[in-house]
Amino acid sequence: MSAEAATRELRVLIADDHAPTRDDVRRALTEGGMIVCAEAAHAAHAVQQALETKPDICLLDLRMPGGGVAAAWEIAARMPTTKIVMLTVSDEDGDLFSALRAGAVGYLVKDLDLRLLPRALRDVAEGRAAIPRTLVARMVKQFHTNEPRFRTTAVQTNLGPRLTSREWDVLAGLAEGLSTREIAKRLQLKPSGVRAHISAVVQKLGVGSRQEAVDFLRHTTNA
Repeated sequence: MSAEAATRELRVLIADDHAPTRDDVRRALTEGGMIVCAEAAHAAHAVQQALETKPDICLLDLRMPGGGVAAAWEIAARMPTTKIVMLTVSDEDGDLFSALRAGAVGYLVKDLDLRLLPRALRDVAEGRAAIPRTLVARMVKQFHTNEPRFRTTAVQTNLGPRLTSREWDVLAGLAEGLSTREIAKRLQLKPSGVRAHISAVVQKLGVGSRQEAVDFLRHTTNA
């Protein structure tokens, strides 16, 4: 996609519940040679529009009704070749990491000069991440800690059947002793969705319960 993206008009979906923001973003993208193929004001509509219009990039507001992270999870799962970029007022670490876990490859704060937005999205289309340097520094610091959600990915190839990124997050939550509802709150999922992921993890690992899955993880990690 990188060579093609540099020469053709990229198709972008804008999802934000604030109409003036959508207007400003649409204008900046159009002036930058991009096509705004769809707009949405809430998460469910963003997913629907993404499935219908098949954009190259989905530009999602983190705080829109239904949640930008929830929309990112759904779009990433159903449209793996579509790039997801968050556009948000939040520069909080938790929001950044939630977005990246959901499949976002860009995280832009709304104080960005919108004239720079087309270039940032072209970078994403060409395979580069679009994250401000200040947030990148925080990411590096976070990855240098010993938090379980990052450490568990290092043993992924030793666990036989490959787990999805969401299943890894659920398994990490179980290993921390979190309840189903606590994991759901952390990952912005419904409890029923967390239970479905737990069932998938148990089945893929060939164990009999969620506790056995956690024990299997800890044994592999310490091996």
